[in-house]
Amino acid sequence: MTDEANVTAPRKPCLYVFLDEAGNFDFSPNGTKYIVFTSVSGTRPLRLCTPLMDLKFDLVEEGHELGYFHASEDAQSVRDRVFAVITAELQSLRIDSLVVEKVKTGPALQPLQVLYPRMLGYLLRYVLAEHDLVRFGKVIVFTDAVPVARQRQAVEKATKVQLAQMLPTGATYTVLHHASQSNPYLQVVDYINWAIYRKWTTGDTRSYALVSSAIRREFDIFKGGTHHYY
Repeated sequence: MTDEANVTAPRKPCLYVFLDEAGNFDFSPNGTKYIVFTSVSGTRPLRLCTPLMDLKFDLVEEGHELGYFHASEDAQSVRDRVFAVITAELQSLRIDSLVVEKVKTGPALQPLQVLYPRMLGYLLRYVLAEHDLVRFGKVIVFTDAVPVARQRQAVEKATKVQLAQMLPTGATYTVLHHASQSNPYLQVVDYINWAIYRKWTTGDTRSYALVSSAIRREFDIFKGGTHHYY
């Protein structure tokens, strides 16, 4: 056996995709106007892990009782510093976002176990179509824990079935539903999705302007009319 035969082929990198949603799944008049799904994708090294943890401990030393970063709950002074960390590595991120205007969502699509997997599927299908998947050994998808606990198992199962149907042939992937506390990049996508959601719901573009240069696509999936089943 030659020395060349003993050389192990280099392992292909993994493509990481982190997903978050904002808005609620209440289709009554009391619900939010929009649901926004956003992905952050990239490869290792995932450069934001260390500076985010450093910032967390800086804030703890300053007296903040902070378990993890969550944009809608953090003080503005904390948000400013988190966005400063994110924007310092913005060139390493690809951001894509899908917007659902709920009034245009037909009844057949409204149940959580239908809507959530379907919209994640559309967003992921677009994101992966923009990558040369031959370069990657695997696609690893992280989502935050499914928002409605009593339906979690059904929604997670439906999500995996939906992705198997919608993702490109030959894509090897893993879908992990983890609490955002466990993953700095789930906190990153939470912050970015919050900024996009604020733009759509309140017109506040202060935070959106900080990350907009890394947004590759931001699309209203039902633009142009009501879709009873998309």
